[in-house]
Amino acid sequence: MWFKRKRVEEEPVKTIQEMVEFTLLDPRAVEKDIQTLINVAIKNNFYGVCVNPCNVKFARDYIDNIVKSQTKIVTVVGFPLGANSIQTKVVEAKQALADGADELDVVINIGKLKDGDYAHIKNELSRIVRISKGKIVKAIIETCYLTRDEIKSVCKVCEKAKVDFIKTSTGYGTAGARVEDVSLINETVRNKCMIKASGGIRTRAQAEELIRAGASRIGTSKVL
Repeated sequence: MWFKRKRVEEEPVKTIQEMVEFTLLDPRAVEKDIQTLINVAIKNNFYGVCVNPCNVKFARDYIDNIVKSQTKIVTVVGFPLGANSIQTKVVEAKQALADGADELDVVINIGKLKDGDYAHIKNELSRIVRISKGKIVKAIIETCYLTRDEIKSVCKVCEKAKVDFIKTSTGYGTAGARVEDVSLINETVRNKCMIKASGGIRTRAQAEELIRAGASRIGTSKVL
């Protein structure tokens, strides 16, 4: 078993492929690109696909009615900056779930974190966890902008908000997933939340190193 399960209902993953969320968050993506993403994910036995909110409904229909697959659909909330109001994020999350998303990756408000307003971050994450009704919620903390102390502090907030995963990066920051950050998150949460490493993961060797550091999921746009 790669990780201690929390609210995750699936069987424990055993291969890298089963840990991958195959990702396409390019604003230029069209429906044909989403079809290709899903087809490649199925071919490689990936856990799921991660798409922009506007593509969730199309992906749901394609997976359920065309290819008839169990591939999970992950989408993002407050992406990529996290600077939306709490109410906007809640509405976005509700719509994504209504459209058929299985999991939500929520970008926290980095500015509020920098101000030390952890109550704001807990509030927004807790509200989304509540309306998710058991669906998996991940908090994207964008580690490239944070100090070690800030990473540890926000991880504790994520734990209190009862998110399922802490995710390293959006892929749009100044750096992506780093082994040292995954290790620090792992040491801080100690299996109370799982970890998704995302951003700049281009090779199987990178993914394996991040998994050894504590990651349970890998977000990548590359076939590893």
